[in-house]
Parts: sequence; C-alpha cells; structure tokens
Amino acid sequence: MTKRLCMKKIGVMIGHFEPLHLGQVRSVLHACGQVDQLFLLVTPHPQPNPDFNIALKDKARWLSMAFADLPFVKVALLPNLVKPTFDDVFDKNHDDLDVAEVNAVLGQILQDFPQLRQGLADDEPPILFVDEAHPFAKLDLALPVMTTPYQFGFDSTKIHANPALYWDVIHPQARPDYTKTIAIVGGESSGKTTLLHKLANYYGASFSLEMGRIFVETDLGGTELGMQYSDYPLMASDHEQAIRHAKQLATAPLTLVDTDFVTTQAFCEVYEGKTHPFLTACIDEFRLDYTLMLASNVAWVADGMRSLGSDNERQSFEHRLKSIFTRHQISPFYIDNPDYHQRFLQAVDFIDKVVFKRYTEKG
Repeated sequence: MTKRLCMKKIGVMIGHFEPLHLGQVRSVLHACGQVDQLFLLVTPHPQPNPDFNIALKDKARWLSMAFADLPFVKVALLPNLVKPTFDDVFDKNHDDLDVAEVNAVLGQILQDFPQLRQGLADDEPPILFVDEAHPFAKLDLALPVMTTPYQFGFDSTKIHANPALYWDVIHPQARPDYTKTIAIVGGESSGKTTLLHKLANYYGASFSLEMGRIFVETDLGGTELGMQYSDYPLMASDHEQAIRHAKQLATAPLTLVDTDFVTTQAFCEVYEGKTHPFLTACIDEFRLDYTLMLASNVAWVADGMRSLGSDNERQSFEHRLKSIFTRHQISPFYIDNPDYHQRFLQAVDFIDKVVFKRYTEKG
C-alpha cells in the first residue's frame, strides 16, 4: 500500500506584539513546535502608547532578531489591520465579535500571503494559533484553530500601558525602544557625573559616559591644548555610539547619558567661536528623551582638565546652554538646589514621574 506523503503543516499567529514580551514569545515557542513553519503576522496597535514612537518595522526587527536562530519562524507585516485584534485576550472590543468580519479578514490574509499555503494540500488550510483564553478559540472560523497555553502573569494590555512597571518581562530585543534616555547636563564641576552614578545605582540603569573627556585622554594626551574644530564631530560620533550601546544593553526603563550634544556644541562655541553643523544635526537627529540640567551653584572642584571656573565663566556657559536648548526646542528640567542630596532627590522625583508614571499612583 502506498503511503500518503506527509504534507507540511503551516501555522500563523497574528498580533501587534507591542511591546514584545516573554509571554508572547512563550506562546510562539509552543505554536512553532506544532507545525513545520510558523508565520508571525504583525499588525499596528489599535491604541498606540503616546509615550513611545513604535513603528511596525521596529516590531518586525524585534521578532526577526528574537527568532533569528529559529528559521522555521517567519515574520511578515499587516500594516492595515487594526481590528479585530487577535492577541489581546481580555480586550473589551471582543464583546461584540462579528464572526463574518473575522473570517473576511482571514480570507484576505490568505489572498495577500500565498506563502501561507505553500506546500499544503488543496484542502488543508494553515492553522491559526490563539491563546486558549481568547474568544476566537470558541468561534467557527475560516481557519482551523489551535490554542496555546494561557500565559499567567503576562497581561499585554497592562504591559503596553506602562512598560516601565513590567520591564522584567519585556523581551531584550524590544528594550532599546522602551528605555528612556535621560541626559544630565550642566557646566563644569556641576556634579553631573556623580549624580549619574547615583542614579545608575538607584535604578540599576545602564549609562554612557562623557565622550569629550574620554576623547581628550585617548586622542589628545590628557590635555585640551591640541583640541581643534575638526575634533568635535569625532567626539559626537563616539557619544552617539556609546548611547546606542547603552540602550542596547538597557537594564532599566531609563538609560542615563553624561552630558549631551548640546553641551558639546556649547564647548565648541566657547573654544572655537562658532557652531558646528555636524553637532547641530546630532542634536536634532539623535534626540534624547529628557534632560536634567544642573545649575552651576555648587563649589568649583579643579581636576586638572576643567578651565571655566570663575563665577562669570560658569554663568556665561550656563546661559549658552540654555540658549542652545531654546534654539532646538528642548526644555530641560532645571535643578538649582545647591545641596547635592537634594539634587539627587529632585532627579529621582522627576524620573519617577516621567518614566514610571508614579505620580498617578500618589494622586
């Protein structure tokens, strides 16, 4: 007797994956174990979180990187599908489900993605995977449905609403897009680096250091004597790479940055007498999320490299910083308490409010 050829099984999961979290990944891993190929079709979120600018291709990158070593998991985009939502188990929009609408969407997907039927028998459609608690699991749909186990402790709606409170369950590939960059700026000897290390320890956050100082040590022999106009783009490029690296390794929903491109531009204007167009582009292109600006009203501490130490020079530099911020429509949070510990507490209060949204809990 001739054996029937074993046909390939193809599965599909549809969702907005925003943000990609470990509960979703575990569902994917369960589903891909039941089929030969699993297609992840990524949709826009019906209600994007206004605090994050997440593009469809950002999510494609997260998933492609997360499953790069599992070639049987494929990623494709559904840019025009907002509803129905296939992945929000407890979404209130499911209360009035229209089976005909869902089936129409599935039929259109099969037309738009012929690869979902590649290698299948004519009478064998791909399998739709949904969470076992999802209302779709109980519907008579155009595709056969298989369920994945309900992932306790992973509420996609809550994670989407406030990712900072669920940082530990966000997949590492998505974290760079959900960590908020916080620059700490100010004049020389304003306590920037000390505050950065305090905050890094307080939040367990990754950080990037001031590249100008490192550049002077590595490329100029520890003295600014040889500094010239052409060095500023090099410092800014190093700084951008350091920030990107810190975000990629983000250990918390905030990533700290010691000084910023505005500060580099201010030093360029002071020492070279003119702005640098490359720095101008960096300020606008590599926009940081928040800026803490420290007033120059603490004691001056000479370290062998600082040069703008007089009261007039410090105030002039602070004024220049503010002017450049205004020029680029950046509004720093200004910290002017002369007590170092109070500065730290002000910074913590600000971060708790803008990153963790804790002011809503305090009332």
